[in-house]
Amino acid sequence: MKNISIKNDAGLLVLAVRLVIGWTYFSAFWRRTILANKLDPEVAGYIGEKFNHFLPNALGIKPIILYLVENPDMLWLSMVIFTIVEGIVGFFILFGLFTRAMSIAVFGLAMGILLGSGWIGTTCLDEWQIGVLGIATGFTLFLTGSGKYSVDNYLMKNNFAITKKKWFPWIGSGILPIKDRIFSKVVLIGSLLIFGMTLMTNQIFHGGLWGTLHNKSVKPKLEITEGSINNSTLSFDVFRTEGVDVYGSWLIGIELTDKQNNIVLEYTQEDLASLDKESISNYYVAKIKPGKHSLIIPLGAKAKLNLKNEALLKLTKGSYILKMTDISGAYWKHEISITN
Repeated sequence: MKNISIKNDAGLLVLAVRLVIGWTYFSAFWRRTILANKLDPEVAGYIGEKFNHFLPNALGIKPIILYLVENPDMLWLSMVIFTIVEGIVGFFILFGLFTRAMSIAVFGLAMGILLGSGWIGTTCLDEWQIGVLGIATGFTLFLTGSGKYSVDNYLMKNNFAITKKKWFPWIGSGILPIKDRIFSKVVLIGSLLIFGMTLMTNQIFHGGLWGTLHNKSVKPKLEITEGSINNSTLSFDVFRTEGVDVYGSWLIGIELTDKQNNIVLEYTQEDLASLDKESISNYYVAKIKPGKHSLIIPLGAKAKLNLKNEALLKLTKGSYILKMTDISGAYWKHEISITN
């Protein structure tokens, strides 16, 4: 480091980037543990429910998210570990300690954000931008390490024994032991791969390169499956796959109509707001539940609804249409057949 002109100290030049990315990750730990308790499953704002919001359109890691939201204890443990890791990584990056090792962690954390929640963002593709910028800055910090104002630099200047190890430049700072002709190729290939990931996810999540632009965080969308009518019970699964993640879809009506479009069963806004909990069997951490004026369906929530009504006993064989209506006016239909 002493033999390098201060103006050519790459680690110094990215000081602002290092401080911002460090605080970005450390602040996640700070918010969840100091400013508010977001690790308590019983408290509003629990991070596990936010994680559940990622499920419908996650890319590549959906099976992992599904496993965790189906197993609340494992989800809580994972959220605690994740939060601690973010705190350690952010703290070390802020002070420039073991910078390259921490930059690899930044790269991994950002990749998880991108693949899990890159499709979420009501205005400026928020989570996608956080993910791709995190990946790019993680890669940059690995290449540069930390410069003059860092613990790594202090250790090297004072000839601490650890800095004499051959592996220290790979986990700390200083000049990477890579030949110049190879180093330039590493920078080019890594940069192109990250740029390719950026373009690919931008297209998959938002149609940002060609075709129709789309934003799955604007309008609510419900998927209705497994519909059946047995004796006096109408059963079906409902899964909210799109819409704003900070509030639920407000369901204000459920109708069942016959082929002649006659309503044979109807649940009004008031009926849904007073629906008993026994009628709702939630699959995940994000729960469908009655609200003050409607049935609230958070993003990523899935449940089986079992609606018991004596009127169903009078139905004959044939096809019926189940219709669910959101307060926005959007509605979704599903065909149900009675065969016996």
